[in-house]
Amino acid sequence: MNLVVCVKHVPDTESRIRVKGDGTGIVTEGLNFVVNPYDEFAVEEAIRIKERIPGSKVIVVTIGPEDATKSIRTCLAMGADDAVHVVDGDFQRFDGVATAAMLAAVIKDLQFDLIICGKQAVDDDCAQVGPALAEFLGIPDVSVVTKLDVAADAKKITAVRETEAARETVECSLPALVTAQKGLNEPRYPSLPAIMKAKKTAIKTVPAAELGLGPDGAPRVEVLKFAEPPARKAGRVLEGEPRQVVKQVVTLLVEEARVL
Repeated sequence: MNLVVCVKHVPDTESRIRVKGDGTGIVTEGLNFVVNPYDEFAVEEAIRIKERIPGSKVIVVTIGPEDATKSIRTCLAMGADDAVHVVDGDFQRFDGVATAAMLAAVIKDLQFDLIICGKQAVDDDCAQVGPALAEFLGIPDVSVVTKLDVAADAKKITAVRETEAARETVECSLPALVTAQKGLNEPRYPSLPAIMKAKKTAIKTVPAAELGLGPDGAPRVEVLKFAEPPARKAGRVLEGEPRQVVKQVVTLLVEEARVL
């Protein structure tokens, strides 16, 4: 069984994000980048499927600048077998649909049974790439999956997905695409030998300019400006007897916060 996992190289959520003075983007110098957390669930799930089904193979595909190889090698150290890196130094200009078009241009030439993506990237939170990629490839997709079972004959999957209204169980034939939600699994930590081996693994690189996407690769969304959120006001300490404090809280919620 051939499994393809789409991975994004994103700023570490524990890093302090600074906006450029001209508002054209974020300051990347000195910023730590990691594998998108939701994509880690996708990689882990693909590796677990490989461990259950003999002869399976996991291929990681990512779009990003040269240093995105750091995230690729993390995935290889976790247990992925091969990787494809679409190199683009200014990949942040792409929106979800354009990114999906680029991924589709690469993945369509791979022999795949199942594609697994994270449900969204933590830098833009658009959650568009997975479903758009499935549309470009003409395959079914199941989003926000928290449990995934692959049939013994590797011809269909059963996926459980959590929505705001219900818990759904979906069956579909392969090839297909799923997006991973938190709770699907617990990603493993790579061992030292695996990390050393991953450093020597060859990564296939594809210049983005060579994909020849045409209109499909053009962004539909234009980001006009980046800006930091307004500074948060200092908290207020309320003193007095519990009954008095409760009355003050209710008054503030009604008159100032206007949430009641």
